[in-house]
Amino acid sequence: MQKDTWMQTLILSFQSLGVIYGRLSTAPLYVLESIDPGEISSPDEMHELFSFIFWTLTIIPLLKYAFIVLKADDDGEGGPFSLYSLLCRHAKVGLIPSNRGSSKILNQEEEEVSSDPSKGKPENKARKAIEKYKSSHYLLLFLALLGACMILSDAVLTPAISVLSATSGLGRSMAKISKVFSSRETKDHVANTLKKYVPTPVACAILVCLFTLQHHGTKRIGCLFAPIVITWLIFISGFGLYNIIHHDAQILRAVSPVYMLRFMKKINLRHWKLLGSIVLCIAGSEAMFADLGHFSKKSIKITFICFIYPVLLLTYAGQAAFVSKNLHVDGAFHLSESIPNRSLEHVFAVLSLFASAVGSQATITAGFSIIHQCQALDCFPRVKVVHTSDKIFGQVYVPDANWMFMILSIAFTIGLHDISELGKATGLAVTVGLLVTTCLMSLVIALYWEKHLFASVCFLLFFGSIEAIYLSSTLTSFFHGAWCLILLFLFFMTIMASWHYGTLKKYESDVENKLSIEWLTDYSPGLGVSRVPGIGFVYSDVDIGIPAFFTHFITNIPAFHQVLVFVTFKASPVPYVHSSRRYLIGRVGPKEYKIYRCIVRYGYHDNVRDTDDFEDHIISSIGEFIAREEYDQEALNSPEGRMIVLGTPLNDGSGLITLTETSSGECGPNLGESESRRGLLHGPSGSGGSPPPPVNRKRVRFMLPQKSPQMRASVRQELEEIIDARESGTAYILGQSHLMARLGSNLFKRLLVMIYVFLDKNSREPPVALNIPNAALLEVGTVYKI
Repeated sequence: MQKDTWMQTLILSFQSLGVIYGRLSTAPLYVLESIDPGEISSPDEMHELFSFIFWTLTIIPLLKYAFIVLKADDDGEGGPFSLYSLLCRHAKVGLIPSNRGSSKILNQEEEEVSSDPSKGKPENKARKAIEKYKSSHYLLLFLALLGACMILSDAVLTPAISVLSATSGLGRSMAKISKVFSSRETKDHVANTLKKYVPTPVACAILVCLFTLQHHGTKRIGCLFAPIVITWLIFISGFGLYNIIHHDAQILRAVSPVYMLRFMKKINLRHWKLLGSIVLCIAGSEAMFADLGHFSKKSIKITFICFIYPVLLLTYAGQAAFVSKNLHVDGAFHLSESIPNRSLEHVFAVLSLFASAVGSQATITAGFSIIHQCQALDCFPRVKVVHTSDKIFGQVYVPDANWMFMILSIAFTIGLHDISELGKATGLAVTVGLLVTTCLMSLVIALYWEKHLFASVCFLLFFGSIEAIYLSSTLTSFFHGAWCLILLFLFFMTIMASWHYGTLKKYESDVENKLSIEWLTDYSPGLGVSRVPGIGFVYSDVDIGIPAFFTHFITNIPAFHQVLVFVTFKASPVPYVHSSRRYLIGRVGPKEYKIYRCIVRYGYHDNVRDTDDFEDHIISSIGEFIAREEYDQEALNSPEGRMIVLGTPLNDGSGLITLTETSSGECGPNLGESESRRGLLHGPSGSGGSPPPPVNRKRVRFMLPQKSPQMRASVRQELEEIIDARESGTAYILGQSHLMARLGSNLFKRLLVMIYVFLDKNSREPPVALNIPNAALLEVGTVYKI
């Protein structure tokens, strides 16, 4: 993988300010505001709380994420599912096998042959123990799903609390302006009305605008939002420095951990609840890892260490210094109150409004990345994923998820319309997400990095104990807002668990009902199966063996085509796959049966499935495979035989030239024109009588290069038979499998199947919907009772 230049790193660092760090930057709006002023009894307690803020920012985002977790990326992707994916590949813990079909075949081409550094090492006891017990597999999947649900819930709650906190400041600003222009009798009434009724409607309007911008992609949004975040950080850090100097310079002494110990010695339920608000200062830390696919590790790390971290410490120190000297002043805990110049308060209100909208971006893009990863592991329904960059694969936009986030976020904004309650729910989501990452990361250290078990345990105990303290403090406020996180968790977990369960059962049924190729080649003649003229394309996800729906088809209609091609699509994590490397062709069964397998590879910007000449490309590729089958030195091995990636140059130059034409004229020397009844040139026969009028249809013909060796007769004959089959007609066979719960199944199982069936019917169609004529399309349905 090519390394980014410093210029590219600086550009990504600039963009990351508008995407990843918007939330961390706007957290000062609601960290102290979510605290009940009556819970702080003295300035010393404010110093002690700042000590917690300092060390929490230092230990979690800086030490844990910037220096450790960012190194555990999965091909540039981050988040709990990337850690789970690493564990699935390096330990046999995946509930759906990761080595499906062609994966091993494709890896022969993509991986260089090298010695395995792990050979010769003693067997990892931790890996052996985890692989042995099935319960540990389910536990790891649950952790991954839990972490994903927390990030998705955060994508709903963070926009609500960020925007609502800013509009609350706008309401206070408008209330002060109204007092100037209102009469003495009505000014208090008008001010209270503005404070009460303005924030929520304005927040909803801003949320609609924010989610509407998402389709522009990470790059444009980052460039648009980054200047806002920079201006915002410079603004609040400048006033933070002023407050430190003017109000309480002693706040800098609170960086000593002695202040935390002093707080813990007098701990009680009131103090414990305060920590639930303090944890919001690291809300957005998980986005540093979850949004990794949108940027690079170096850009994220440099931006946080050199800019975000020192600026946030300065801001929190200044705010704490102001509060410690103004504990009994009404509204002192609001960040806007710490602005020393009253004339700048209205500027602050407008700037915070823009910054709060930006602050939501980190969790929204993290939600898109998580859904993209979940789809790859069959844990989320099929939805449209739009890749917004040709250079960075992880920059994605999910339209359906975007509108779902918007609706839920507006619903919670209207339903709760209270910053304190939203803060409690957000704090719980943050701490659970952090704890899940810690648990999965400790396993990655032991199983993937293969460090000593002691290092893994130390990581788990050190970071896990800190996060567990914050988790327990947020749980004390469960009935004061944190309960709404449970609703979001149940919503997302039901969707993901049902889809994963249904996909797993469907895959197991496909494998169980799949038959070997010998059934089709050896036993089908005895069942009276006949071959009919034409060529049949069978589309399925099964890339080894005969798919269950096709055996169902043969059993009920004992016939299949003269030439049969099993086609499977495989997505590659690149923008484009060159046409010369797109097809992986192999033979299924003996030559005389003329059954082939084609694996089509495409990038996330390719439109290979929407082309009208897709059929011609497949036939041309099969023709080239036949000509090169016995001579290609770069053929790959598969359980069914040799497979060839087309387009690889041959040493002897014996490849075919394949052409397509839309008219019936001749075009150069062709194969077998004088030796065959029709040869391989698809033009009019030219025999006696008036030639038929030309027909505008696409046809394939094969030609030899001028300096190629003579073709063997058996190869020539097989190519002629393919062309004959094409002239006889083409049919497309698609499989549609359905799940049903068996009679007597328990209620939980029936509920999972029912939800999966609903999601399957309403999700995006499988990626095999070609431009197929309705007259040539045949869908075969199979029902699996589980």
